[in-house]
Amino acid sequence: MRIIVHTGKGGVGKTSISAATALRCAEMGLRTMVISTDTAHSLADSLDVTIGPEPVQIHNNLWAQEVDARYSMEKYWGKFQEYMVKLFTQRGVEEIVAEEVTILPGLEEGAHLLWINKYMEEGNFDILIVDAAPTAETLRLLSLPDASRWWLEKLLALSRGASRILRPIGKLTMGAELPDNDAWDAVKNLFDTLDRVRDLLADPKISSIRLVVNAERMVIKETQRTYTYLNLYGYPTDAVICNRIIPDSVTDPYFAAWKDLQRDNLKLIGEAFGDLPLFKAPLFEREMGGLDALRTLAEALYGDTNPAAVLFEGHTHRIEPDGEGGYILRVPLPFADKNDMDVYRSADELTLRVGPYRRNIVLPYALHNMEIGQARFDESVLCIHFVAP
Repeated sequence: MRIIVHTGKGGVGKTSISAATALRCAEMGLRTMVISTDTAHSLADSLDVTIGPEPVQIHNNLWAQEVDARYSMEKYWGKFQEYMVKLFTQRGVEEIVAEEVTILPGLEEGAHLLWINKYMEEGNFDILIVDAAPTAETLRLLSLPDASRWWLEKLLALSRGASRILRPIGKLTMGAELPDNDAWDAVKNLFDTLDRVRDLLADPKISSIRLVVNAERMVIKETQRTYTYLNLYGYPTDAVICNRIIPDSVTDPYFAAWKDLQRDNLKLIGEAFGDLPLFKAPLFEREMGGLDALRTLAEALYGDTNPAAVLFEGHTHRIEPDGEGGYILRVPLPFADKNDMDVYRSADELTLRVGPYRRNIVLPYALHNMEIGQARFDESVLCIHFVAP
């Protein structure tokens, strides 16, 4: 099964792109599932059908779902949370407050990931299209498996060991029974599932993340930061989709300045995302709602391209730790001449110039206070070493 995740700044049209891509895949004969992981669901509005927390078939080869985070949390976290709520309420905390504070940070977003694992294991679909939440929430979602591993290995391992000793006297000393093995097993199963999903999303043969932008500088910069962090976490990005470009057929003078600005920002996209394929969708004269409109959008966006295919292999850049507290930024620059290359740094951005071309890379927070220790050009790859000052 192929997994395609669309993410981008709120309001860029991710849902329409996801729905149109899913419809195109379904009409190509692929059994397709499209799910929304955005808390503010709009997938049903885009498809112009009624859908809910369980999969619903809405067209030939096409199923849709708006994920219910609460349902998923109760399934994977409920047994352990039930114990924690009981413990808090016995200590005088109101039950509704106890339910909120006993949710592991990030788990509400992480509940969406569990459906990806479910569909992969069942194998009933050829492709899964994910209409993801805005970029900041998506980054928290994708980093959850890595961030949660410490929580499991340290805190839970210690607590589980203590519970074996204290369970016989827990009711006397704490006024509540400590969690049994089933509760601990449910917690471990949750984190094992998150790890499996992380491996699925990091496998370029299975998964692709596609960045949806508008031709606006603020949107491009935020999406650029997202791309940098996706590289840092090892998630493969295979395309950029620029939505709502004013078409050349619009000649009203009112839009002239907007069209000039969009042309400049399309050049900025080339600088920001390197060799990633760029797909463009025009600004239509009406909303993209309903299957007929989505079919038109898919045709304008993809033409003869198969959206289910892997559209780009490799990385335009990647950042990896050096094992000594620093990081190495590697930027493939095939056919470049090291004598015709410049590197500029400004605050949290790095600009590379190779001949007439430029690349602009937003640095992750971990590198903001680091200095460039060494830069070398090795087998068509520029390697920049960041070290502590």
